[in-house]
Amino acid sequence: MLNRFLQNTRKPKGFLGRFMLRGMNKGHAALSQWAVSYLPLKKEARILDVGCGGGANVAALLTKVPEGGVDGLDYSAESVAWSRKVNAKNLGPRCTITQGDVAHLPYSDHSLDVVTAFETIYFWPDLTAAFREIQRVLKPGGTFFICCESQDSTDTTWTDRIQGMTVYRGDDLKERLEALGFHNVSQHHHPKGWFALTATR
Repeated sequence: MLNRFLQNTRKPKGFLGRFMLRGMNKGHAALSQWAVSYLPLKKEARILDVGCGGGANVAALLTKVPEGGVDGLDYSAESVAWSRKVNAKNLGPRCTITQGDVAHLPYSDHSLDVVTAFETIYFWPDLTAAFREIQRVLKPGGTFFICCESQDSTDTTWTDRIQGMTVYRGDDLKERLEALGFHNVSQHHHPKGWFALTATR
């Protein structure tokens, strides 16, 4: 039963998925708040939160861009429904929540100021393809932001139990991003092991 529940970290669905999404919104709040302190945002920025999960980060980011907007995208239908519920009052021109794939983003070239990825890159099957797609939709000078609870790739506590999960070291992510042409890659570390990274297109 526990293992079945843990699989919902990757793609929430059904009752257990909804329970997981509720827990993620609460359990990741402190991590997200810390990480966003390293994300410079202009009040008119247009942001895409990839792997938006329960939608808490979409809601929090909307308060930081009063003249901009925040969209959410997730490949789990359950996540999309939950995120729309959490952000119901803001849905419209400033906020859309859609189901989709990070490797095929439904956005025009150079159309976004910021792309965020909170606690989600662990489950991207092709990291390089996803990074290229994010690079495509970001405006020149735009920011790609990654937030993870852990970057210890030697700790298999969760990867042994959650199918398709990979933990990446910050230096590995930096190398991959720079190889694609991202620059100004900065890493930030918390005593709890939390990790945040910003990269400029």
